[in-house]
Amino acid sequence: MRIATTARWLCILGLTAGLIQTAQAAPEVIKDVLGRSVRVDLPAKRVLLGFYFEDYMAIGGEKAFDKVVGLSREAWEGWRPANWSLFTAHRPSLKNLPDVGEVEAQTFSVEKVLALKPDVLVLAEWQYKGLGPDVKRMEDAGVPVVVVDYNMELPANHHASTLLLGKIAGDEKRAQKIADEYTTAIDQVQSRIAAVKQPRPSFYVEFGNKGPSEFSFSYGKGMWGPLGALAGGENIAAPFVEWYGPMNPEKVLAAQPEVVFIAGTESTKNPSSMLMGQGVESAQAQQRLQGFAQRAGWSELPAVKNKRLYAVYQGASRSVLDYTMVQFMAKALYPTLFKDIDPQANYLAFYRRYLPVQAKGSFALGM
Repeated sequence: MRIATTARWLCILGLTAGLIQTAQAAPEVIKDVLGRSVRVDLPAKRVLLGFYFEDYMAIGGEKAFDKVVGLSREAWEGWRPANWSLFTAHRPSLKNLPDVGEVEAQTFSVEKVLALKPDVLVLAEWQYKGLGPDVKRMEDAGVPVVVVDYNMELPANHHASTLLLGKIAGDEKRAQKIADEYTTAIDQVQSRIAAVKQPRPSFYVEFGNKGPSEFSFSYGKGMWGPLGALAGGENIAAPFVEWYGPMNPEKVLAAQPEVVFIAGTESTKNPSSMLMGQGVESAQAQQRLQGFAQRAGWSELPAVKNKRLYAVYQGASRSVLDYTMVQFMAKALYPTLFKDIDPQANYLAFYRRYLPVQAKGSFALGM
């Protein structure tokens, strides 16, 4: 009798465990940032990342990368080589992840994606648009595609993307905490600015990858343009640059921006480009920044006259931690309002809280 009872209970427990497993494996319909309904097994067991690698690790924890089966490597190693080296020194297995190519370089391979059999492919909004009909090819082959977005710098998209990545990685509590920190920081900046009711200072942002001798991208609706708007500034490029592209040098001079930001990376391909980021010493960054101050006619710009020429890290934009760049831009635009905030320290503190590596270098500085 006792043996039969025990067997019956074991059978019941086995059925219960099976039901629990089935429930955990059941697909869930989620809405991505484009409002698309996507059916995904959550948390995903095989994740393919097109972009936002650092964000995914911060939101899901390092353990989330145990489930990553491939990535668009050029968008990490090629665009932020020192950052890639920092992470691969800690986690060498990143180098062994299959590379599916990069959308902008037109090397992205649908065939490589399908061969990896991912449970979900995470794409940035710009990648989704760039791939066009190839997205349907992958979906028709059974690969769910979830679109997230930090490039447009819309607080609602930042919040939604963070929660989506948390669902995919299986750590919604951590994702909620990070999303709330972002929202709190942006709200703090905007509430202080709203309280003083000052005119919005004008600003100009340029990607300094081509050095002082050639004007490179400025930004309209994406990245540094809306970041500066969140910081309470008036973007002089907005009437001339829809998304990103070079602004006519004469129009920059005519606009007389009160504050100028030059964005830089760690790339040393151009010996005069703006250097910023992981491993970049502040003295070296300052020297490169001074080169932009020497441009023809720039000595007459209010920003240069008043020593309001600043450098920012390109890799710190289009990310959940770019609230630190909003803080820095706001501090540059409204110096008296944000004396108690140290944006670079906040950037480094995010790494300490959420990432397994420690950032070190120049991420935001002035003349």
